[in-house]
Amino acid sequence: MARSVRVASLSELRATRLQKANALRQLGYEPYGPGFAPSHQLQDLQRDHSDLPKGEERDVAVQVAGRVMARRVLGKLAFFRLQDETGAIQLFIERSTLAQGMPEDSEAFAHITGLVDSGDVLGVWGILRRTDRGELSVKVQRWTMLSKALLPLPDKWRGLTDVEKRYRQRYLDLIVTPQTRQTLRRRARLVGAIRRYLDDKGFLEMETPVLQAEAGGADARPFQTHHHSLDLPLYLRIATELHLKRLIVGGFERVYELGRIFRNEGISTRHNPEFTSVEIYRAYCDYGDMLTLTEDLISTVTQQVCGSTVLEVQGRTIDLTPPWRQATMHQLVREATGLDFERFSGVAEAGDAMAAAGLEVPPTADSLGRLLNEAFEQQVEPRLMQPTFVLDYPVEISPLARPHRSRPGLVERFELFIAGRETANCFSELTDPLEQRQRLEAQQERRIAGDPEAQGVDEDFLTALEYGMPPTGGLGIGIDRLAMVLTDSPSIRDVIAFPLLRPTDEEG
Repeated sequence: MARSVRVASLSELRATRLQKANALRQLGYEPYGPGFAPSHQLQDLQRDHSDLPKGEERDVAVQVAGRVMARRVLGKLAFFRLQDETGAIQLFIERSTLAQGMPEDSEAFAHITGLVDSGDVLGVWGILRRTDRGELSVKVQRWTMLSKALLPLPDKWRGLTDVEKRYRQRYLDLIVTPQTRQTLRRRARLVGAIRRYLDDKGFLEMETPVLQAEAGGADARPFQTHHHSLDLPLYLRIATELHLKRLIVGGFERVYELGRIFRNEGISTRHNPEFTSVEIYRAYCDYGDMLTLTEDLISTVTQQVCGSTVLEVQGRTIDLTPPWRQATMHQLVREATGLDFERFSGVAEAGDAMAAAGLEVPPTADSLGRLLNEAFEQQVEPRLMQPTFVLDYPVEISPLARPHRSRPGLVERFELFIAGRETANCFSELTDPLEQRQRLEAQQERRIAGDPEAQGVDEDFLTALEYGMPPTGGLGIGIDRLAMVLTDSPSIRDVIAFPLLRPTDEEG
C-alpha cells in the first residue's frame, strides 16, 4: 500500500529558509545584498543572441539578476530559471566552472544548489551558452545572493488560482503571472501616451486639490474627512472639473489633469472607489470639437500602445479605427425599445409606457429626462460594443452642461461607450453663472431630500464664473475603463495594481 507523503506547513518551510539565510551569512554570503548592476535585461539577451547555435558558447561577459522561478539539480550540473521584469533565461550551473570562477568558495556549487530556493533573488556573472536542447543559457561563473525569500512561491503548475488572493497579494500575482505584468505595463504606457498626446497639442498638465470644502463636478457620494488643526470638514474630490474651470477663467486656454478620483460608491467589475481619470478643458470650443479630439486621442494612443486599433475584447472584435458612430440618446432608445420620449406628454405617460415594455421605473426618475436615461441605461448601454458617441442628454442629469442650442430640454453633451462601458464624458460647458446657480441649487435640494449623489453649491466656483468664462469644451476619460479595453480585462480590478478590498482577519 502506498504511503502518504506529508506536506510541510508554511511555517515549517519558512523556518527552513530562515536557517538557509543564516547559513549563507555564516559562509560570507549576505542574504540581503546591498546592490547589483545588471549588464543586460533578459529579454535583450534572448533577442540579441537568438542566432547562437545549439551546443555552442559565446564568450560574451554578462552580469544579470532576477528571481529564481524553478530549479533542477542533476549531480554536478544544475539548471535554474531566472526571471527579471522583461523575461526569463536559463542558468547553466556547472560544478567545475564555479570552482574556477569562485576559488574563495570551494563549495560554491553545493551552496548554490543547497541554499538557494525558488523565489530567491540572485545575481550571476557568466558567458552565454545554448544547450543541446536549444535553450539559451547563462553559463554561471560566479553568483551572489541578493534577497533570500522566506516564503515559497505558489505551485508552478497551478499558479495563483485564487482570484481574491491575486488582488490582495498583487506582488505575488506579479511574480507568477506574466499576463498581470503585461496588463499593468500596458496601462502605464497608456497613461504616458495620453500625456504625450496632450502635451504635444499644447495642453498644460495642472494639479488641483484632492481635499475640498465642497465636492462637486459629478453626481457621486463623496468620502468625508476632517482637518484637525483647522477644525474643518473636508471631502476627497469626486472630480477635477470645477478647479480646472477656474483655471480657464484665470486665462489658461488648454489644461488637463490626470489623477486619482474618489467616490464612495459600490464595488463591481466596473467600479472601484479610487480610480484614475483625465479631465481636459479647452477654451473657445464646444462638444463637437471635443468629440473630434476624443476620437483622435483614443485611436492614436491605442495604436501606440497596442500596435493596432482593432482589438479582441472579451471574445469580440472591437474596431477603434475612426470615424466612430454618433447617435442621440433619443434615437438609440427609440431603436432599442420602440419608445419615443419626444412624443410623451408627461412623466405618467412615459412611465406607463416603460412599464408596459418591461422596463423598471424607479421612483427617483421624476421627469421625462430621467426616465429617458433609465431606459437608455437598461436597454441600450450594455449593447454598445463598438465605439459609439451618444449625444444630447437631458438637462436634469447634466447640471454643468450648456443648454442645447436647438433642442429644448437637452444639453450639449456626449458620452463615449466602448464594449458596453461608458469610457468618456464631455460637455459644452455651462458658462452662464445665473443658470449654473439655479442648477446647483436644484441639485442641493435633491441632496437635502436624501439623494447622496447630488451636488451641493460651490460658492467660490460660482463667483469665478461671474468673472466670465469663455466658451469651453470639457472632456473626462476613465483611464481604468479604457485600460480594460486595451488589455482585454473583464474587471476593473485587473487594471488597478492595488484595488480596494475588505481586510481579512489576518490583516486586522
